[in-house]
Amino acid sequence: MNEKRLRRRTPLRFKQIKAISSEIEARLNVPLNLSSSFLEEAHFEGVDLIVVDRLPRLMKLEKDEGAGVWFPTLRGLLTWDIDLNWAEVDHGAIPFLMNGADCMAAGIQNSDHRIRKGDPVWIRDESHGRPLALGWALMDGEEMDNAKNGKGIQTVHWIGDDLWSLDS
Repeated sequence: MNEKRLRRRTPLRFKQIKAISSEIEARLNVPLNLSSSFLEEAHFEGVDLIVVDRLPRLMKLEKDEGAGVWFPTLRGLLTWDIDLNWAEVDHGAIPFLMNGADCMAAGIQNSDHRIRKGDPVWIRDESHGRPLALGWALMDGEEMDNAKNGKGIQTVHWIGDDLWSLDS
């Protein structure tokens, strides 16, 4: 049996990731408060992670070779109250997202209008506001709200995937 687990776990000091923390705090306008946490860097199926208090809370999303953006994982979104870069979907879209499908524009009911094409985005359900998936915006926020067809978000991490199910 090939057990999926974090690889290359290495303890970190806060000063080693202070630049990453500051970048995320500035982009998402939320304090992460990582200075008193137990921090590790790790690798999981081609994704670089920062593990905070033994849970993967930050991941490096890579769109093209070499270019990457640090963004909270779904567990990170549950930890920190982030109100930027979101898109809300109706209940009909949830089963598809839980299977890893890309988010179709028709299922998006509302979104943060500051989203630009190519930005990292988190998807939440419209009734509870809980995170369901992460991905890359394939269109601007206003365009997502008005579009009736096509893909709105390319999904890369969702509830139930291997990273979510990871037992640290």
